Amino acid sequence: MRRVDDYLLRELAPAVIGVLVRRGVDFAAAEDAVQEALIEAYSSWPDRRPADLKGWLVTVAWRKFLDSHRSDAARRAREERVELEPAPGETESADDTLQLFFLCAHPSLSASSAVALTLRALGGLTTKQIAQAYLVPEATMAQRISRAKRTVSGVRFREPGSLDTVLRVLYLVFNEGYSGDVDLSAEAIRLTREVAATTDDEEVSGLLALMLLHHARRSARTHPDGTIVPLAEQDRRLWDTALIAEGVRVLQRALARDRLGEYQAQAAIAALHADASHVDETDWAQIVEWYDELLDITKSPVVQLNRAIAVGEADGPAAGLRALSEVDPTIPRLTAASAYLNERGGNLAAAAQLYAEAALSAPTLAERHHLTREAARVRHRSP
Repeated sequence: MRRVDDYLLRELAPAVIGVLVRRGVDFAAAEDAVQEALIEAYSSWPDRRPADLKGWLVTVAWRKFLDSHRSDAARRAREERVELEPAPGETESADDTLQLFFLCAHPSLSASSAVALTLRALGGLTTKQIAQAYLVPEATMAQRISRAKRTVSGVRFREPGSLDTVLRVLYLVFNEGYSGDVDLSAEAIRLTREVAATTDDEEVSGLLALMLLHHARRSARTHPDGTIVPLAEQDRRLWDTALIAEGVRVLQRALARDRLGEYQAQAAIAALHADASHVDETDWAQIVEWYDELLDITKSPVVQLNRAIAVGEADGPAAGLRALSEVDPTIPRLTAASAYLNERGGNLAAAAQLYAEAALSAPTLAERHHLTREAARVRHRSP
């Protein structure tokens, strides 16, 4: 029964919610009706599993919705217009699932609310699981999801949503990594595969490729005690070559369409790192070229910072520091980048001081510990 539960929650439920919302049911009521249908499925399917699982769920969820609103006169009038629910078998297309992605990433939602709603409605995660993943109390997450539902309750599928916003939300989920009992990176990859299956867009493929290539290095990114392992020091034998190969294939198909976007450019950089069996074999010159493309697309100071580091590897630390001097000094991690390039250039005293300064403003505890150790290591090397 566990396998059926996972299939229901992670594959069927979002599509059924999408069908109800397209028919005019507000989001909160649609999710409630689908949850009621799932409960009924849990009790009846072990004995008599229907041939058309989605059709059965659509039928039952629609009845649940109608039953819960029969006392309302306006709803009754609507029921009379709709009359009976469609017979199981021919249900709405996969486009309903894509529209549900659009709804959960609606521009009226904050980033945190869009992420929570996406994981709840499309990921099939419980409120408790999402709260644990984001290290907040369950009550806080429940309120966040409830507010998000109310915000989108009046939205109707009249116009296409923003695919860019959906991709940004999925990338936010991916970057949370693993927390609690939920692997959010894996969940983001699964959901991005769903979007890729419902739309023909090269940037969706670019994001999927980027996630796969980054996820392939996951087991090498930290020591057993949780401390960070920089890319240059990672044991590349631990990288998942199957994920790398898939990511490269997905990326190549996207790039062949010659409509370059932000995620494709990022994935191309990740692919070049993955292609090097040793750090010394990294094609830094080509990486700089891809950063040039990415900077032209995004105008992002964070990209400009990363490009400066790549320039330092391709053309020497002095060139990297010159490029870094053009970056907005308020950008996070600039001090750490300066420390690294100064160390590469042999200026160990300055590097140690900069590592220590960077540790004080590190955004995470793991980075703070890493930069503190780097400062101590470089001080030990100083004459």
